[in-house]
Amino acid sequence: MKSEVSEMGSGVGGGGGGNKYGSLNLTDLPQDCIATVISFTSPRDACRLSLVSTTFKSASESDAVWESFLPSDHQASIPSSLSFSSKKELYLSLCENHILIDGGRKSLQLERVSGKKVYMLSARDLFIVWGETPTYWRWISIPES
Repeated sequence: MKSEVSEMGSGVGGGGGGNKYGSLNLTDLPQDCIATVISFTSPRDACRLSLVSTTFKSASESDAVWESFLPSDHQASIPSSLSFSSKKELYLSLCENHILIDGGRKSLQLERVSGKKVYMLSARDLFIVWGETPTYWRWISIPES
């Protein structure tokens, strides 16, 4: 993957104000630089960019990239009993499986494309007007739910 780079001549090389053109191979950039750029995209774009070249694949698979897609407070939400070999594996797991938080009264999941948090609340965590008045509301326990 090459890109043309234009440098304004400043008298160096006898050009005296002319343009010099050179080419820059983007895969020659350090992998950390490529990973930083990819981390400013989206999870979907990171997956697409991994198909560009082996250098881009390595950069897009890095924990630095996938850490940027995870919520900043993800470590506090994830039970210590769960372990993952990479941040990408953690991200994909949070997209596929919800985790129970707040004593099992809420669940957290990530939207695959954007990485946004998706919460599911239990009915007991909702404020229901007259929820404790049997005339208006009755809690029915369904074991299989």
